[in-house]
Amino acid sequence: MKNSSRQRIEVNVDQLDHVLDHARQAPLSEEDYQLLKTTLHAMADRLRPAQRSETMSELFGKQKPAPSESSQAQSAEQKPDEPAGHGRNGAEAFSGARQVKIAHQKLNHGDRCPECGRGHVYQQKEPKVLVRIVGQAPVAATVYSLERLRCNACGQIFTAQAPEGVGEEKYDATAAAMIAQMKYGSGMPFHRLERLEQNLGIPLPAATQWGIAKAAADLARPAHEELIRQAAQGEVLHNDDTSMRVLHLARAPDDERTGVFTSGIVSITGGRRIALFFTGRQHAGENIADLLQRRAAELPAPVQMCDGSASNTSAYPEGVKILLANCMAHGRRHFVEVMANFPDQCRHVLEQLGSVYHHDAMARRGKMSAEERLRFHQQQSGPIMEDLHAWMMAQLDEHRVEPNSGLGQAMIYMHKRWEALTLFLRQPGAPLDNTLVERALKKAILHRKNALYYKTENGAHVGDLFMSLIHTCELNGVASLDYLIALQKHAREVAEQPSAWMPWNYRDAMAQAEQGSASV
Repeated sequence: MKNSSRQRIEVNVDQLDHVLDHARQAPLSEEDYQLLKTTLHAMADRLRPAQRSETMSELFGKQKPAPSESSQAQSAEQKPDEPAGHGRNGAEAFSGARQVKIAHQKLNHGDRCPECGRGHVYQQKEPKVLVRIVGQAPVAATVYSLERLRCNACGQIFTAQAPEGVGEEKYDATAAAMIAQMKYGSGMPFHRLERLEQNLGIPLPAATQWGIAKAAADLARPAHEELIRQAAQGEVLHNDDTSMRVLHLARAPDDERTGVFTSGIVSITGGRRIALFFTGRQHAGENIADLLQRRAAELPAPVQMCDGSASNTSAYPEGVKILLANCMAHGRRHFVEVMANFPDQCRHVLEQLGSVYHHDAMARRGKMSAEERLRFHQQQSGPIMEDLHAWMMAQLDEHRVEPNSGLGQAMIYMHKRWEALTLFLRQPGAPLDNTLVERALKKAILHRKNALYYKTENGAHVGDLFMSLIHTCELNGVASLDYLIALQKHAREVAEQPSAWMPWNYRDAMAQAEQGSASV
């Protein structure tokens, strides 16, 4: 692993040749020795394969740690994992495809068999399925040429009626939803989508895309506000942030801070997951403090999962209580970073933590309730964590590890946050780590990587809204494109009762709305 504290030097091949030639005749000087050592270490760093992940198999070339005997017995009672598939997607996987039912062209249910002439044919339970995939533009266009007739006597012009279903707007709800999906869900900047559409023969200027997205965001805002309200009532709140650029961001005259961040919050409430994004000058702790101000006073304290940064817990509202849980993956990463210098000690820590993660995976596969998972961790993971903590303290107290070394700092990091790191042993539903929100923040990171920045604070708010809606759909297994279309087509109903138009229940509300309009 690369040592970031190594001094940077400039060296060329002629210098190295001179050092080696001189070493044939006399011992190396201290200066030449340091030059040669640094060069060899740099070459070794370059030749070492890049670490692709922090898994045990990647770090040590081995499988996950062997579980304890009691956990093996627990695992044996669980339903075995389903065998892996062959890699192809069946027809049921194409949930967003247009479904076309085709009746037999010559035979009907109950007709006599044309082959043998004796029996009758009956419809099979499963039809034969063909999947055909075609390419098309993300935003397609249709040009309708309506014939016009003019009277040569009175000059009256008669124009053909547009086909049924052709709306009054040039850009309908599906176009707005696709633009938002491409920009804020897939990270494609407006200018890149403009070039793609231009190559496909459909002009779609970036400025036009922004206007369409902004109008759609205004229609979807009631649903977004309801998501924020429901997220505040969650049992578990994950939060973290990442840097972001906003070119024109208004600041108070006395505001000395210069940073701009996108905070991610994932709330788990009633088995559902809600993702929220907030871009601006505030850190993640300030944004979650604003969210908790909307929390019902009668609810118990939520679990807040975050890393050990003080900015994640810096601004709680008065009277608000939380149960703080810190991310074990962050504590584990400190040992991964110094593993090359302390392989035996780091391996011991990583294997113990690996056993805890193995138990959590067993609880997840067994579909345990929060209380069952808590008891299981207390029985299986509790002794492991106690032994690990005692071992780390012994290493420091008995001066086997230098406190200022990388390993010592990793142990001290864990010790200072031990109560928060082990909340999963005391509180039902407390997670082990913060990877859920870190994965969510990849939406913002993808936008930053491709679009580089938001131009204005208003543009950032539009991006936050669509990222929140899209990623919430993804977390709950809902097609985000269909959801964005529904919010626009039923904007009046959404504004009147936004709680009925959440990603997990909007189809019921949409069916009722369509049924009501059909009966009128």
